[in-house]
Amino acid sequence: MQALALLVAVLSVLLPQGLAAETATTCAGIVPMRRRREVISISDFGGVGDGKTLNTWAFHKAIYRIQHVRRRGGTLLYIPAGIWLTGSFNLTSHMTLYLARGAVIKATQDVWNWPLVDPLPSYGRGREFPGSRYASFIQANGIRDVIITGENGTIDGQGEIWWNLWKQKRLLHTRPHLLELMNSRDILVSNVVFLNSPFWNIHPVYCSNVVIKLVTVLAPYDSPNTDGVDPDSSSNVCIEDSFISTGDDLVAVKSGWDEYGISYGRPSYGITIRRLTGTTPFSGFAIGSETSGGVENVLVDNINLYNVGTGIHIKTNIGRGGYIRNITINDITMNTVGKAIQIASDVGEHPDENFNPNAIPMVDGITIKNVWGMEVEQPGSIEGIKNSPFTNICLFNVKLWGVGASLWKCTDVSGGALGVNPWPCPQLTSSYATSSC
Repeated sequence: MQALALLVAVLSVLLPQGLAAETATTCAGIVPMRRRREVISISDFGGVGDGKTLNTWAFHKAIYRIQHVRRRGGTLLYIPAGIWLTGSFNLTSHMTLYLARGAVIKATQDVWNWPLVDPLPSYGRGREFPGSRYASFIQANGIRDVIITGENGTIDGQGEIWWNLWKQKRLLHTRPHLLELMNSRDILVSNVVFLNSPFWNIHPVYCSNVVIKLVTVLAPYDSPNTDGVDPDSSSNVCIEDSFISTGDDLVAVKSGWDEYGISYGRPSYGITIRRLTGTTPFSGFAIGSETSGGVENVLVDNINLYNVGTGIHIKTNIGRGGYIRNITINDITMNTVGKAIQIASDVGEHPDENFNPNAIPMVDGITIKNVWGMEVEQPGSIEGIKNSPFTNICLFNVKLWGVGASLWKCTDVSGGALGVNPWPCPQLTSSYATSSC
């Protein structure tokens, strides 16, 4: 690689992009942008960015070199401009994957030879099919101190072939994520475009200290199950200053599925999501429906949604167990929305027939405030569980326009409301709001 290109790569890490955003209110400092003392290029390992040459072996060799020839301060793997076709590959600790401007890491479409991996223990099976699942395009397990960044280069999953096979019911295993990080910590993802994931785009699971900022996540409106970012049984996660447009939930916080999630027992907590813009036919922000390990201490702030099916969607089901508590959602703008707010107890299927029907989820302490919605078809519904109502559901300054004669629907819920238009159901009282919310 030319010395100038190396210098550009190193300087880009020393001087992180998006510095203006860092000076504002932010949680991104939990994982700093680190300097790497060594810079290598995928070209040094035989990689060819012509969009035709298969570079799987080049990526494996480069990351093997980083893993086994340790350099103090870690190593930056530089991906120059070009289209780098490759199969699935793993990351390793103490590395930066840096995509230069015009660089595209593109997944091969060799579906039938795609590797398989074990199901997640908190799911007990693949999310779509029993048994094994397809490996994520870029994956990691048990690593730390990893950065994925660059000059808005692209990671392209070429998901269309997977979506079509799924629609044709020709797949036997759960589709791959675009990026999955397991059992890992101190992860930073920034200034990258994630494009056309076969399944969920970014999936940190069993992780801690994860920052995802200044990213763009794109998939067609009709692409199935292409969630944007799904923190799952993870803690201290920051998602901010990003644009997401997909065929499913933009952000969904999860923590395992029914008896498997209950047994694994790892909650999601300390999640901050702020300054996002996005569009989807499903949910703008969601919790669930897989919440069996518990979800708590979540802050969602300054979100702009347009053309969405449901703006805010908190979803669970009998048999899930677990809890959803201490959730604060603030400063949400919606434009052209099917339903503004839905908190539901009957969403999502079960992994098998062995779930416990007596595993009743607990939902308590949900505060939704400063919401402005235009062209909203339905204001919302909050439907708890008989003999286990949702409690402390508090709405403040929620203004929804365009709903016509549509009314709120509430059952098995208690809480309060102040400054809500249209006025919500009688279970949410102004006196309760002033005294308890």
